[in-house]
Amino acid sequence: MSAVLRQAFQHTSALRRTRLGEIAEFIMGQAPPGDASNFEGRGTIFVKAGEFGSPHPVVREWTTKPLKFAKRGDVLICVVGATAGKLNLGIDCAIGRSAAAIRPSAETFDRFVYLQLQPKVLELRAGSTGSAQGVINRDMLANIEMVLPPLPEQRRIVAEIEKQFTRLEAGVAALRRVQANLKRYRAAVLKAACEGRLVPTEAELQKSAARGRKAKASYETGEALLARILTERRHNWQGRGKYKEPPAPEPLADVELPEGWVWTGFEQLADGTKNAIKAGPFGSSLKKSFYTPSGFKIYGQEQVIRGDAYFGDYFISLELFEQLQSCQVKPGDILVSLVGTTGKVLILPDDCAPGIINPRLLKLSLSRSCVNPKFIKIVLESATTRAFFKLAAHGGTMEILNLGILKTLPIALPPLAEQTRIVAEVERRLSVVEELEAVVSANLKRATRLRQAILQKAFSGELG
Repeated sequence: MSAVLRQAFQHTSALRRTRLGEIAEFIMGQAPPGDASNFEGRGTIFVKAGEFGSPHPVVREWTTKPLKFAKRGDVLICVVGATAGKLNLGIDCAIGRSAAAIRPSAETFDRFVYLQLQPKVLELRAGSTGSAQGVINRDMLANIEMVLPPLPEQRRIVAEIEKQFTRLEAGVAALRRVQANLKRYRAAVLKAACEGRLVPTEAELQKSAARGRKAKASYETGEALLARILTERRHNWQGRGKYKEPPAPEPLADVELPEGWVWTGFEQLADGTKNAIKAGPFGSSLKKSFYTPSGFKIYGQEQVIRGDAYFGDYFISLELFEQLQSCQVKPGDILVSLVGTTGKVLILPDDCAPGIINPRLLKLSLSRSCVNPKFIKIVLESATTRAFFKLAAHGGTMEILNLGILKTLPIALPPLAEQTRIVAEVERRLSVVEELEAVVSANLKRATRLRQAILQKAFSGELG
């Protein structure tokens, strides 16, 4: 590539520096009457910002009363809104007010203009004006600085850039495949962990040991562990009236548990203290106007999604903290996001700041001596649980979980020693996945920078 482009820019006499307004005309879009639009293919293809694709617009709307036209050989640009500056190669169509057509002169190759404008998109967005939305006007387009070698050189430069882009895109596609495979592998690891297929079960290990010693070994099964948890829960119970045993959710019909495992749920695994399973307070109980510069921490989705209990600087006073004591958290509690990015999990560390959860979270205080919170985190983040939440969640534009849904989630509980081994194996495997994901992500970012560098150097004559 560098040899071709060096040759194109070797002699400054071959380069004409100009402005876009001198080598192209502009057709600013205009919306046709609303009653003329249709999705049945009647009339002229109609393109606005929502139809901008890559590299051509997506055809999905037509109009029987077109007002402003673009054609093949134009370069389309979005001129209004969040996507102001986005570029497309033109097609024969009508354009709405959110789009404009740049029509190059006969001595200018449309793809040469299209590629040369791409590095300038960020500048166009930064310079766009408007009260609520960015707006790119005719004068801004006309004043864009351009270089214009002879037409044959334009075509050779475009051909060389596109050849390099093809190679670059092949590499990006390979990285995307690796990314998708890592995501599938992560899901497979979590699923196997929750179904007793990731490490040898406690029952299998004990049987193997028993055969070696010619003596029958014993271990605490999941059923025995659950009985111990329920005894502890009954002992810790702080409610009123007669104690009632917590119900267990319906088991998952398509999951067969390994020997030594048992079905249970969060109500059974709770430590028995008051408000052991609790959603955040109603919004009116915790308004932003109540926040203070310091005091007791407010835990919200920003901590859970980041996986960082120390992040954030929202606080409330001691007085409000005491009023909202039912939402107070303690070390070892499991926080679950309920709205939008649902099902994300954070385990509070032993040195977490005292505080409360906000309305978008739910806290789980489980038996710390019998339940490994990291195992529960694995369960909550598994594909099986995500599918369960997706079916049970409700909401308009966002998924929403609630206390009732969490209580109906069936949990396959292994023996305590097995929980520990599962957690260790998941962490070992996922640490490798995270390292690979970081490498892939870094290379994808590098590919984006490389694409911009190719364009910038190509149109400045600096490639070498």
